Amino acid sequence: MDQPSGTADPRPYTIRPANMADAAALPALEQAAAQAFCTIPELKWLADGDTLPLPTHQACITARTCWVGVDSQDRPLGFLSAHPYGDALHILEMSVIPAAQGRGLGRHLLRAACTGAQALGLRSVTLTTFVTVPWNAPFYARQGFSVVPPSAQDARLRAILAHEVAQGFAAESRCAMRLDLPPAP
Repeated sequence: MDQPSGTADPRPYTIRPANMADAAALPALEQAAAQAFCTIPELKWLADGDTLPLPTHQACITARTCWVGVDSQDRPLGFLSAHPYGDALHILEMSVIPAAQGRGLGRHLLRAACTGAQALGLRSVTLTTFVTVPWNAPFYARQGFSVVPPSAQDARLRAILAHEVAQGFAAESRCAMRLDLPPAP
């Protein structure tokens, strides 16, 4: 929402496209955000898990499909890295450092990605996530995403979910989600 003239934006961050100078900070930021999984005993192992590789972030930055939320000193507090597949933008990872969680940063990063997808002429945004983790599927559902049932998943989403199961995730704990986008204005 726009602020009235002369009123400061109450958000302690700004969303912008990521640049190559941001890339090196993103894996550590993801690792910090993953510490939230320590609160879920069966997912605690994710706190020490692998992060999205630096070359993947760099490819997303080059494709202009990576956004960061930065503080007043332009330090990344959160990011969303995605990749276009056909007519969809697929979110590879969205992470927010613990100190910045609960302030709407994830929601604003998601909005930036949806706007970016529209600008690229894409028709939807997709992702895979945990079904019951509060900051996963329930969060995305509140943002308008819907679970894609297995019968409606394309080969790409089925392959991503199968890869996640091969990496140790319980199949019943994961889902694919999609948000259909209106055409760009």
